[in-house]
Amino acid sequence: MSSPSSSPLTSPVGTTRRPVADRLAVRGLRFRGHHGVLDHEKRDGQDFLVDLVLLLDTRPAAQTDDLQDTVDYGSLVEQVRAVVEGDPVDLIETLAQRIADVCLTKPAVVEVEVTVHKPHAPIQATFEDVALTINRSLE
Repeated sequence: MSSPSSSPLTSPVGTTRRPVADRLAVRGLRFRGHHGVLDHEKRDGQDFLVDLVLLLDTRPAAQTDDLQDTVDYGSLVEQVRAVVEGDPVDLIETLAQRIADVCLTKPAVVEVEVTVHKPHAPIQATFEDVALTINRSLE
């Protein structure tokens, strides 16, 4: 009896393996935005914190030592800044999606986790943070 053949995406026993997905994280980005449902939120603005976790295969960049083979996170941060400091939206769900869309335009990125923190949300209670985390992929 012969053993099943292996491919890069299957294990020797024929089960599917997860493709390589390294994680590049940029956490605690702080930008001032004018997002929210209430008039004063759009008028006065508030700080938003953003955490990004990008899934990508870093082996090409490790082999070439070339920034073109990975994500230029300095440039990406400036694009995320433009989203947060740009056109106001009502919901952090919309803001998080716009940030994810920017991240997924990077050729190396196959999946992204975006967390948007709104630590000064207009809640009539003592609280530490309001945060939304979304996961988006090219698939």
